[in-house]
Amino acid sequence: MIFNAFIIALREIRRNVTRSFLTVVGIVIGVAAVVTMVTLGQGATDAVRAQIANMGSNLLIIRPGQNWWSKGVTLLKISDVEKVKEQVTGIRLTAPLIETNVAAMAGQRVRFTSIQGTTPDYFEISNWQLSSGRFFNELEVTQGAGVAVIGETVRKELFGRMENPIGKKIRLDKMAVEVIGITKAKGQGGFGDDLDDNIIIPYTSMQRRLTGKTSENSINQIMISGENGYPTARILADAVLLMRERRGLSGNEENDFSVFDSLQIAETLTATTRILTSLLGAVAGVSLLVGGIGIMNIMLVSVTERTREIGIRMAIGARARDVLLQFLVEAITLSCVGGIIGIVFAYGLCDFLSTRVGAPFVFDAKVNAMAFIFSAGIGVLFGFMPARRAAQLDPIDALRHE
Repeated sequence: MIFNAFIIALREIRRNVTRSFLTVVGIVIGVAAVVTMVTLGQGATDAVRAQIANMGSNLLIIRPGQNWWSKGVTLLKISDVEKVKEQVTGIRLTAPLIETNVAAMAGQRVRFTSIQGTTPDYFEISNWQLSSGRFFNELEVTQGAGVAVIGETVRKELFGRMENPIGKKIRLDKMAVEVIGITKAKGQGGFGDDLDDNIIIPYTSMQRRLTGKTSENSINQIMISGENGYPTARILADAVLLMRERRGLSGNEENDFSVFDSLQIAETLTATTRILTSLLGAVAGVSLLVGGIGIMNIMLVSVTERTREIGIRMAIGARARDVLLQFLVEAITLSCVGGIIGIVFAYGLCDFLSTRVGAPFVFDAKVNAMAFIFSAGIGVLFGFMPARRAAQLDPIDALRHE
């Protein structure tokens, strides 16, 4: 019985192709919008996680000031780096980080970029890998050697795509450094900055030959890598207590430094992305309801047009539930066809937009299945009233209908 109703439904859709297409446009747009928003939202969430992972695993960052953008605060000491590693349990590696921005010159090419002064442990903490050359070592840090490891963006801007920079000189303001290594590209970080637009040198070289700041308070950040399996929350709490003691803060004074946990940052950003995705998906879902109203409207028109047909069917033995099933199947078929077209359209739209918004396209069968089921549910919800109206027609009045 259901199969016969389905065949009749397809025949009616084929008989009025233009009207049927216009009827399901709302469903097509609604399903396509929901699937596209949710899919791109999930891709954006995955991209945020990957970008945070690029910054380093089990990563904690200690910075002066109460937030990331604090200015005019007392910087950290190199002795803070040593004491944190010695006295805080669960820490695997630590590294100081001094940052500044200068114009880097190689021949006639100039690039205004970020200069980072640090130690060899920084490369492991931040998950840096080499595409060629080598990292600098502890001896070069002790000597304040003029060596540098450059990012992929700097390499392209100062040396082009074909020239090999290894062994070449770069001038950083008054300081000349030799390129000894090139890092593999990471792309954008969790805050949208280009992780490859940097030059990394020994922090002692930066202090003595670039910034001239050789005072003890000259460290912008302390990079910390926790041991695998050790709770980062405990490391964070212990590091805060130690830093309060070292900076001479009494019990009622607020911290004049901040400790950032990359895991917490990732969770916050992904939670925000999920909320935005849910909101956008809900807004897009409104068009599905609009499409359902369109189906209900056209089915009511169809009942009016086919009143005499309904009367004939009842006169030769069709029951009210048979008529109800017939029109309900037609409504569900219309919405399902719209759902399938919407999913196909969404697939192409996601493939097109993913490269432009920078979010990977990850096909999720569950999302597509739910969108299809929801579109079928729209057919049931908005097709029931016209189907019930058709089933309640009086056969004699229906036969008299012109």
